[in-house]
Amino acid sequence: HLATSLPLPSERDHLRPRIDLIVFMIDIKNKYSLKNVEASLAHVAAGFFLGKVCFLVTGVGRVNYCSVEISSIWKLGEVYCSPVLYCELELEGIRVATAQRLLRMLQICAGHVPGVSALCFNFLLRNS
Repeated sequence: HLATSLPLPSERDHLRPRIDLIVFMIDIKNKYSLKNVEASLAHVAAGFFLGKVCFLVTGVGRVNYCSVEISSIWKLGEVYCSPVLYCELELEGIRVATAQRLLRMLQICAGHVPGVSALCFNFLLRNS
């Protein structure tokens, strides 16, 4: 499911499936993208930052057009103890590899990979 910002509307709470992973997308070419993510972070329960949140930075192939400093994004990852992934959506191979990586993260966060917890996986990502 996709949302442009948080909090999610409460009128559909009873229909919403369990949330196993939150991926905050930041378009490096759009400074409002980072501001929106920063505003949304206040609406995420602290427990989610234990392996169930990551930041996906798009547009990294166009560094000349950056409106967001990479250091600001790295700082978010450090402050919230969450991994930062980079992706260029215009390149199919990278887009597919990123989608597969996110799917694997989701499987782990949802508890579908025996012997690997979201917290353990997050620790491995942060130290790689």
